[in-house]
Amino acid sequence: MEILISIVIFILLFSTIKSGVLADGEDGVYEEVRVGLVADLGSIEGKILQTSLPLALSDIYHINNRYRTRVSVSTRDSQGDPLLALAAGTDLLETEKVEAIVGAQSLQEAKLLSAVSEKAKVPVISPLVPVSLSLKEYHHFIQLTHDSTSEAKGITKLIHDFDWKSIAFVYEDADNWREGLQILVDHFQDEGIHIHRIASFSNESSLGEEYMMNQLRKLKSSRTAVFVVHMSEVFVSSLFRCAEKLGMMEQGYAWILTARTMNHFHYTDGFAIRSMQGVIGFRSYIPLSEEVESFTSRLRKQMANDGTETKHSSNVIGAWAHDIASILATAVEKIRLRASENVSLNLLETIRQSRFKCLSHGDYIQISGHKFLSGTFEIVNSPVRTGERRIGLWSCDHFYGRRNVTASSANELETIIWPGGSGRIPSHRLLAENTERKKLLRVLVTSNNRFPELVAVHYDPETGVNNASGFCIEFFSTCISPFNYELEFIPYNRSNYDSLAYELSTQRDKYDAAVGDITITSNRSLYVEFTLPYTDMGIGVIERMKKREMWTFFDPLEKSLWLASGAFFILTGIVVWLVERDVNHEFQGSWGHQLGIMLWFGFSTLVFAHREKLEKMSSRFLVIVWVFVVLILTASYSANLTSTKTVSRFQLDGLLTNYASLRSTTTRLITSEDYAQALLNGTISFVVDEIPYLSVFVGHYPGVFNMIDTASNSNGFGFVCASPNLMFQRGSGLAPNVSREIAKLRSSGVLKEIEKRWLRKLDSFTKSPNTDSSENEDASKRLTIQELGGLFIIAGVAHALVLALHLFQTRREILRVLSESRLFTKLQSFSNFLYK
Repeated sequence: MEILISIVIFILLFSTIKSGVLADGEDGVYEEVRVGLVADLGSIEGKILQTSLPLALSDIYHINNRYRTRVSVSTRDSQGDPLLALAAGTDLLETEKVEAIVGAQSLQEAKLLSAVSEKAKVPVISPLVPVSLSLKEYHHFIQLTHDSTSEAKGITKLIHDFDWKSIAFVYEDADNWREGLQILVDHFQDEGIHIHRIASFSNESSLGEEYMMNQLRKLKSSRTAVFVVHMSEVFVSSLFRCAEKLGMMEQGYAWILTARTMNHFHYTDGFAIRSMQGVIGFRSYIPLSEEVESFTSRLRKQMANDGTETKHSSNVIGAWAHDIASILATAVEKIRLRASENVSLNLLETIRQSRFKCLSHGDYIQISGHKFLSGTFEIVNSPVRTGERRIGLWSCDHFYGRRNVTASSANELETIIWPGGSGRIPSHRLLAENTERKKLLRVLVTSNNRFPELVAVHYDPETGVNNASGFCIEFFSTCISPFNYELEFIPYNRSNYDSLAYELSTQRDKYDAAVGDITITSNRSLYVEFTLPYTDMGIGVIERMKKREMWTFFDPLEKSLWLASGAFFILTGIVVWLVERDVNHEFQGSWGHQLGIMLWFGFSTLVFAHREKLEKMSSRFLVIVWVFVVLILTASYSANLTSTKTVSRFQLDGLLTNYASLRSTTTRLITSEDYAQALLNGTISFVVDEIPYLSVFVGHYPGVFNMIDTASNSNGFGFVCASPNLMFQRGSGLAPNVSREIAKLRSSGVLKEIEKRWLRKLDSFTKSPNTDSSENEDASKRLTIQELGGLFIIAGVAHALVLALHLFQTRREILRVLSESRLFTKLQSFSNFLYK
């Protein structure tokens, strides 16, 4: 009986162990695939990613328990620093050997991680970075995000349907936010929506509440009623607190938040939320389902246990993180299955070629190009007294209202509670402008510039008016003419254009704009607003044209070096002829033939074309040494010819790269005449300056100087806008319109015509190159016999050794012949007789 009980227990234990193994896999062994996560773990987005990925992978493998692969996540904290993100990505690739990286919370992080991934051939997947043209060059970067173009169409239709004629933009001036802003601006302008004002906020400017209050006061005084907000939660919280204090959250106002704002809005500031009553927002749509509800509720609970509270943003970012986990888990399993069929696939190819079941879409999706864009948005009224609620959807160029029924316009969406608790649509509150009378535009002109062809100011004593001329003035007048302004030019006589930007910003009662050779810089952009650049962007290098002669190929070597080389070519032929003549029939024959072969052999070594077979080891040794010398000579000749006739690429790159430091450490030349004189007398070899200045200079001296290289190190010239009452103030709506005029004039060819008139015109004063200085400069670069004297010593020693050996062997041969002859015997007998 005891034996029977033992057998039963053994069978039960064996079945339990076997079932446990099968639950984990057929043999209990899985193929682990490592994936890296690079995120700012101090941010809510980073915490959502850190929590979502393992949670999603657990769900996926619970459903697909037959998968033989398992994705594991190794996490690194970037702390919001792009350089730390780069270091984290590099560490994951080198130490963890990860097959993919998830993360990148900013464009800078995305570019750095993508650059590393391009070399390692490892995909980087991000749900947090906006669509950007600057990321198209990275073929291993994959995005899951919203479709900014579809969003722009939705907001545009919403504005049109509510009969709003103009809006104001409030945005965060950072890389992650400017990309989406430009798409919205372009679409609004194409659809006839007037951008009346633009207010920007950045981390580089003062972020105090008083600064934001001042900006909002300007918006309020401009009688703008409709605002489109495109900024992060930190700015949004401050914005609506200030707006409420200024009475801008009352009846008659409308606020629209973009999808990027809403997707990253976490509702952590209770006071700001109360201030946001009546705000409309676009947010990426996540279809409701049991799977979504289950996953997001568990995600929020787990994050709450870790001390982080989040609401709707966890739906969007968490669902996209779940999609990434599904894509990775499915792709690596597919690679394993195909490998068993002897089909080789990498992870990036598999992701692009496969379809995946995703939580955020509720259906199967496929990566198109480098991204999957969600074009469906829910429109929310947030928050109202009863909490945030959805008033409709936007998808495929249509609104959808109650029960997802197509709506012909935004007026058919669910009832909107506007700021102030009103259900009445805010009306257009802008005061009509009197367009009959031209407005005065007071323009500062940089009269202290170096090139009058760009801009010049002349005071007319008869009229008392400042007249301005030059390329910048003509192009500015052409751009501004459609906007019906009267121009007053005011000379600015100082050379510090940073001070000009500051003065324009602080003395708004005196000046409205600035025109001249003003380069766009980030420092100046803190005070004023620039249009698009209207000149070539970057800097260039000018040099004097080299003298071109038919005998220029003699320049690399000094005359003595040419003579020495020729002498050794002849000497080599003579020595080889002497050594080989007695034993080699190719070096025998008539004296004319022997002389020809002697010269031919010596000079044929220059191009390694000698074909005569050498019989003696001494002559072979001599030819080997001489060929080595010839090789060094030809290489030195080629290198010196290249260096004397072209400019070193590395030297130019150094000049262009270090342009900013060169400006402060080298002697600055002022005018075209200064440039020309310094180049012609050999004081300098190159002139490095911004392209517009160099274009004028080359036009003054045709055929004398030329531009040999350029680099995009600067941002070109732009018009500066700053005025409190007129349209050219920082944040005004006219600046983008002027930028559009610049684009039109550039594409129509008008800009090129103006450039030809001013920047490329031929001056009557022309000079020819200073040939003496050119010859002296080339002579100083020629190789001398002292520099290559060692080679000729080696060749001379080799020739002397071979000649000595030949003479020694010849003497021995003469003695041997004499010893064998009868004459030698008789002479020896005679000498013996005399000796006796």
